[in-house]
Amino acid sequence: MSDYIEENVHEGAAQTKADPPPAYRPRVALAGRPNVGKSTLFNRLLRRRRSITDPTPGVTRDPVSMGAVILGRPVELIDTGGFKLDREHDSIQGDLEREVVERTLGILKGADLIVLIFEAGELTLEDEEFISLLRPYQSKLLAVVNKTEGGRRISESYNILSYGFDRVIMISAEHGDNVGELEEAIIAALPESGPEGPGAEGRGAGGTQTQGSIKLALLGKPNTGKSTLSNRLTSSEASIVSPHPGTTRDVVEGEFTFKKRKFQVLDTAGIRRKTKVSENIEYYSVNRAIRAIDQADIVILIIDAQESLTDQDKKIAALAHEKGRGIILALNKWDTMGEGKNTFNAVRDRIRFLFGQMEYAPILPLSALNGEGLEKLLNTCITMSAQLHRQIETSVLNQHLSKWLVEYPPPLGKQSRFKVRYAVQTQANPVRFIFFASRSHAVSEPYVAYLRNRIRRDLGFSLIPLLIEVRASSTREKGR
Repeated sequence: MSDYIEENVHEGAAQTKADPPPAYRPRVALAGRPNVGKSTLFNRLLRRRRSITDPTPGVTRDPVSMGAVILGRPVELIDTGGFKLDREHDSIQGDLEREVVERTLGILKGADLIVLIFEAGELTLEDEEFISLLRPYQSKLLAVVNKTEGGRRISESYNILSYGFDRVIMISAEHGDNVGELEEAIIAALPESGPEGPGAEGRGAGGTQTQGSIKLALLGKPNTGKSTLSNRLTSSEASIVSPHPGTTRDVVEGEFTFKKRKFQVLDTAGIRRKTKVSENIEYYSVNRAIRAIDQADIVILIIDAQESLTDQDKKIAALAHEKGRGIILALNKWDTMGEGKNTFNAVRDRIRFLFGQMEYAPILPLSALNGEGLEKLLNTCITMSAQLHRQIETSVLNQHLSKWLVEYPPPLGKQSRFKVRYAVQTQANPVRFIFFASRSHAVSEPYVAYLRNRIRRDLGFSLIPLLIEVRASSTREKGR
C-alpha cells in the first residue's frame, strides 16, 4: 500500500505525463512568536478572514496555507504556528508546543521568503532565539514590526536593525498601516522563477482551489483520525497529529493527484457537542469546520470504528445531506477490529439503521494510519463526483417521469389527488430537481420519496443526496 501512495497520491511524485506541471507559486511564510499578529497579517494579505485570530497566545497550530495574489503576483501564503521558548514539560500543552515549533521550522526551511514578525517595542528572549535559529536563512528574511499604529513604540523597534537586518518595515496589520509598503518589499524579495520540474520540495500543502478538482472535507468528532488521513493522502505532515483531542483548530488545506484527477482536502477541527465547547477558540474552529461543508463537493465523515456512533455523527451527516453534498461514512481504525465479513456487516447494518434516510451513502472500512482502504475510498470519490456533476436533459427526464407515473400513479382521493405535469433538473452539485404539479400541497412526502428513488435507480444518482422541490404548475394555484 505504501507503493500505491507514492505512485498515486503525492502531488509531487505522482504527476503523470498527461498532467501539466502546476504553476510555480513562491512560498511566503509568516513567522514569529505567539500573538505578534501573524494571523491578522495573513488575513490582511489575503483580503479576507481565513486564519482564526484571538488574543490568546498560540491559537494557530497547524500551518495554514492559501493561494494569494500580491500586487498581481500569485504566491502561496503560509501562516505558521507561534515560536514559543518557554514550553511546558511533561504536559499535553508542552507536547503540542514542541510539535508546533518543529512544524514551523520545517515550513521555514522550504519557504522562498520568510516574513519575520515582531511586536513593537523591545525584543524578547523568544525573538532573539528565533533570530538565532534563522541565521542560516538570513538571505530570505524580511523583518517586520507589527502593532505600530499611531507611531506606537517605533523608536524602540528600530533596535532590531542591530541584529543584522538591512531593513525593517513598520506596519499595523489590524489597521492596514504601511501594508502596501510591505507588499512591495515581499514582491521585490521573491525569486523570479522557481525550481525546475513539478515536484518542488514541500509543494504538497497548497491551498488554492484547482479548477476541476474534487474537494473533500474531512469531518468528524475529535481524535477520529482526520489529520492522519489528510497527511496520508497528501503525503505531507501539514496537519499536526496528536492523541489529544482539539489539536486541529484551523481548516488545513492540501492537494494531491490520483488517477490523473486533482483533489483538494480540507482537514477540519473535530466537532464536539455544543455543551462541551468551552473556549472561544474552539467555538470558531467548529464553525470553520461546519462552513467547510459549503466549500466541499464530498464530505468524508470519519467515524472511529472502535467507538459507537453518536448524535453528533448524525448531525454532521444530516447537515451535509441537507446541503446536497456527497457523503462517505469512513470507518477509520478498521485494522484494529479484526478480520471477518460478519463484523463489517454488523457495523454497516447498525449505521444504516441509525442514519435512516441516507441509504445512498457508501460505508467504507479504512485505516488512515497504514493506508488500507484508500484506493477504494478515492475511486468512490471519483464516481460520486461524476454523479454530482451529472445533468439530465429535460426531455429525457420527462420521458422517464411518464413511465414512473404509470407504474405508481398519484392517489385519486378527493383530498389527496394531484397531477405531476413535468420536471426539470435546475442544478448540479448539489443536484436539484423541481417537479411541477397541480395541487402541489397534496403531493405527499412518500410520493416525493418514490420519485427520488426512481431518479436514483434510473438516472444514475445512486450515491448522492438529491434535493427535490414540488411547485405549483398553474398561476391560479400559485396565488393560493
